[in-house]
Amino acid sequence: MDNNYITWGPDPVIFTIPQFELPIPISIFGLILAAILFYFGLQKLKADAPKNESPAEWKGWALAIGAFIVGQLPFLLIQSPSLENIGPIEPRWYGLMFACAFIFGYLITSKMYSHAGRTQQELDRLLIYVLIATVIGARLGHVMFYNPDFYLRNIHLIPQVWTGGLASHGAAIGIIIAMYLYVRKTKKMTFFWLADRVVPGVAIGGMFIRIGNFMNSEILGRETDLPWAVVFEIAPSLEAAERMIPRHPSMLYESLLCIIVLAVLWFIYKKYQNRPPEGSLFATFLVMLFTGRFLIEFTKLHHSEFEASWALNMGQWLSIPLVAYGIWVLVKQVDWSKQGK
Repeated sequence: MDNNYITWGPDPVIFTIPQFELPIPISIFGLILAAILFYFGLQKLKADAPKNESPAEWKGWALAIGAFIVGQLPFLLIQSPSLENIGPIEPRWYGLMFACAFIFGYLITSKMYSHAGRTQQELDRLLIYVLIATVIGARLGHVMFYNPDFYLRNIHLIPQVWTGGLASHGAAIGIIIAMYLYVRKTKKMTFFWLADRVVPGVAIGGMFIRIGNFMNSEILGRETDLPWAVVFEIAPSLEAAERMIPRHPSMLYESLLCIIVLAVLWFIYKKYQNRPPEGSLFATFLVMLFTGRFLIEFTKLHHSEFEASWALNMGQWLSIPLVAYGIWVLVKQVDWSKQGK
């Protein structure tokens, strides 16, 4: 093997905090009760606050502490599952990248909401919709598209997102459904208007998540002798001998693709002075991202038995309808001659 290839094999754990004992057991049911009390208490504080003002910060902290204490009191007498120690705590690179995806996605969408004069409350509600839809959609996408036989035999494993197995196509479908539901509950907003302001955040989020895949040595590419090939020496999905083979860093290709898509979307957004034609950013995102994804899939290893018997893999089959829909929107929906609302 040529020693000039990059060798990659970092620890997926950033650092470790050892396990430590809590001074008193904390009831898990008590924490759930405290969260409920805090939520309704916060709504009461907001209702009682002067119009267009937020409750004082100290009141929020006092409410949180009070809710925690009240939540624990019943379970001093009633037996319940409890936490007696915490740790070891091992933050992972993938988790950090996933968090960055939502933070930076939120910031860019917040800026676009501000340009349009929409409220912070509307944006916060959108974040909840998108967060839930991303996790559920990505997980169900992996279950249904890549390993349905296994999960039909092990249904109890489906909710275990932390064990790995998220599909970007499933996340895309989940987010589209979430946007539709969100628009139905929001006044003076259309689906395409919202989609135009969500997809830049999705693009930057995709960049971070693919970097997380690289840190974890997952979603590996096929063997190649290109000068930028990478040897994934601790890839968990490969046998020991296969780990020494130089491969396409396919996850970095997708990360770069997301950066290019974001740059094009932001160019269109600014060209139309923060009011792009409705559907233009959404459709451009679908066409560019999933055309690129279709091509990059040729550099990847197969992920399911289904893919071994077809010329195209599952990711490519799932990309085709999304690209087709994006083209249809560009041709039939988008009026490039005028600004949106």
